[in-house]
Amino acid sequence: MADPARVKPVARVSEAPVPAERPKQGEGSGDAPGSSGKVSEPAAVQTTAKEQGKARSAEDAAAAAAAGDEEEGSSSLHPPPAKKLKVEHDKKKEKRQKVDEDEIQKMQVLVSSFSEEQLNRYEMYRRAAFPKAAIKRLIQSITGSSVSQNVVIAMSGIAKVFAGEIVEEALDVCEKWGDTPPLQPKHMREAVRRLKSREQIPNSKHKKILFH
Repeated sequence: MADPARVKPVARVSEAPVPAERPKQGEGSGDAPGSSGKVSEPAAVQTTAKEQGKARSAEDAAAAAAAGDEEEGSSSLHPPPAKKLKVEHDKKKEKRQKVDEDEIQKMQVLVSSFSEEQLNRYEMYRRAAFPKAAIKRLIQSITGSSVSQNVVIAMSGIAKVFAGEIVEEALDVCEKWGDTPPLQPKHMREAVRRLKSREQIPNSKHKKILFH
């Protein structure tokens, strides 16, 4: 059995705290004022990154401005199709208005030079018109379907022009035959016959085509 007097000093020696090693010079913590160059390296990297970011943002802004200038130049040289169509439509509209104004002025000059008889005839010509209801019934009876009001107006205008051509031809027939107005039925029938012979009136009779 070991001697107790000898064991106790050994235990005390083993329980004694071990002194901490002193840090070597140059290996101190980052918070120490005398730290090495490793601590200042992140700050320099951050400053360089900021400068590069500013330079990139300036380059991006310059590139965007240049692209905007190019787009404006290209748009001025080559306008979009919608804008081009709108400009053409406006030009046509202005041209049409100018033509209408010129025709109105010419017509005013012509009417102002009419005699009293010619003015009365022109007034009756402008007032004369076929009744829209009769024209509509006629179209519906032929086609078998309802038609719009625009179709009725167009057909009444065509009928008025057709009647005017027959009257003009009948007046020529009356003058050629040595008769005096007013027009008679024989003048109207001869006018229709002449217009049919010149194929100015469509033939309503169906022709039979014989195949050989």
